Amino acid sequence: MKNARKLVFVTLSALVIGAVFPYVNFALDQTYQQLKVIVDVMELIKENYVEQIDPQKLVYGAAKGMVAELDDFSQFMEPDVYDRVKSDTEGEFGGIGIRVDVREGWLTVVTPLPGTPAWKAEILPGDKIIKIEGESTKDMVIDDAIKKLRGKPGSPVKLTTAREPEDKTAEWVTKDLTLTRELIKAENVKWHMLDSKTGYIKIVEFTGHATENFVKALAELKGKGMESLVLDLRYNPGGLLSSAVDISRLFLNDAKMIVYTKGRKPENYQEFKANGTAKYEMLPMVILINRYSASASEIVAGAMQDNKRAVIMGERSFGKASVQSMIPLSDKSALRLTIAKYYTPSGKSIQHDAKNETGGITPDIEIKVPLETEKKLLQQGEEIYYPGKEEKAKKNGVRDEVLDRAVELLKAREVLGNLKPGK
Repeated sequence: MKNARKLVFVTLSALVIGAVFPYVNFALDQTYQQLKVIVDVMELIKENYVEQIDPQKLVYGAAKGMVAELDDFSQFMEPDVYDRVKSDTEGEFGGIGIRVDVREGWLTVVTPLPGTPAWKAEILPGDKIIKIEGESTKDMVIDDAIKKLRGKPGSPVKLTTAREPEDKTAEWVTKDLTLTRELIKAENVKWHMLDSKTGYIKIVEFTGHATENFVKALAELKGKGMESLVLDLRYNPGGLLSSAVDISRLFLNDAKMIVYTKGRKPENYQEFKANGTAKYEMLPMVILINRYSASASEIVAGAMQDNKRAVIMGERSFGKASVQSMIPLSDKSALRLTIAKYYTPSGKSIQHDAKNETGGITPDIEIKVPLETEKKLLQQGEEIYYPGKEEKAKKNGVRDEVLDRAVELLKAREVLGNLKPGK
């Protein structure tokens, strides 16, 4: 009798829920019907495709296909890709410490980084890595090559290198090496004095250690007499929102708005403001941007511009203002999903709109650089290291007009500030 009563109660409960929330049942039915198409396709492939195929590949392929329908920045990541993305974001990874490129179809060393396993093994710029773990790198996709070079710190990796001899007619000299991977910290901030009063800081990317390195750079330059700053965010693709906010807080105070985010869900609305007194709130500053400056670099430039804290100079930035959430999945893969968009303090959307030609940060002083000049500037700015020798940078005497104009503006500000009209 009790069981009969329970059955009646459960049945009535189900009927009540179905009556009160009919849309729930409808939504579930719709979802299952849509998923059934994917399952049917998978089964048909498994049973009828000409070759046997790993079902996991089909699942990952379906996930990638779904995410590809969203936007350019959402991404389904297989476990190994997710591991590498986490390492890049944190600014640390296990590797041998080289920058590489593909030239003439071969993986080629751009430069080893000082103090790393590659440096200690005396690998030189221009050396070709022709094999990794016995596998030829001929026509290998660079991302695949980097994935093979990276790994857990302390683990070995076998390489075969080839070096062009001084006698260009002789055979290239090959060498087998076994290197032990170490923890490599990506260089994300560079700095020096441009003259006796003007400091220069370039943020390469807003990764894990960018804020602490930026604070270190400011302190060191201040100790050398810095009275004004050029902050170079050209070619900076972005990175961590927290890093952009923390760096902005060094220059803004009194709870000034830095950036806010807004999405479909109310919880995706967030405001990020300055807090307390900014240590460098009075430091005169010019920020350099170009069409490759994106995301976190646009947040900093937009915050400084809207708060009238710095002059922005260069070209209109890229216009990448979407907020991605990294969602780990059960098999150690992950979904990077766009959940909101960034807005500058004045409410301007940074996101590029090709149709209306809006988005990005429009500089206060616009300076366009010819493509050929841009290429040469990139080359001469690239630092090349030779083990056992001093750092050697490529120099070809191309004038960096944007940087020069920024310095001139800061000097003019100083001169104008010293004028005393009417006296």
